[in-house]
Amino acid sequence: MARLKEKYRKEVVPALKERLGLSNVMEVPRLSKIVVNMGLGDAPSDAKVMESAMKELAKITGQKPVVRRAKKSIASFKLRAGAAIGCMVTLRGDRMYEFFDRLVNVAIPRIRDFRGVSRNAFDRFGNFTLGIKEQIIFPEIDYDDVYKIRGMNVVFVIQNSNGREASLELLKELGMPFGMS
Repeated sequence: MARLKEKYRKEVVPALKERLGLSNVMEVPRLSKIVVNMGLGDAPSDAKVMESAMKELAKITGQKPVVRRAKKSIASFKLRAGAAIGCMVTLRGDRMYEFFDRLVNVAIPRIRDFRGVSRNAFDRFGNFTLGIKEQIIFPEIDYDDVYKIRGMNVVFVIQNSNGREASLELLKELGMPFGMS
């Protein structure tokens, strides 16, 4: 079992239950999945872009990415329907907790001039989105093998009926380094 999953069950659930004033353990917010998405706008013109991005995302997450394709043609972007424009991975269970653990304890501390994660990135359902500017913050990525520096979006989908504050408390308890704002 993942180290963070163990921590969630033994420490985070009782702490959140008490702090949020919940009567039932099932009311405590929990991570249901983490979606890692890499948009590749220049993929239709260069085949190597998609190949390298898929390899890097697989190394980072430990799971094979799915190719995302354009739904509509947009002439001004020189985009055709069905063209590969990105890749994504959905993590659940132990892989999700291991990725979260590596992200918080290894990758985020490697970001230059890091002052904390923004507290304003929650949607109205309590899900949290984190934008990463460079994939090289992950130790699995060898800088010499990188074709092009790219960013990615990491979405933490939180099963929660108690709003943004409960989601914020959950991520704080799990170790997400939020900034002062």
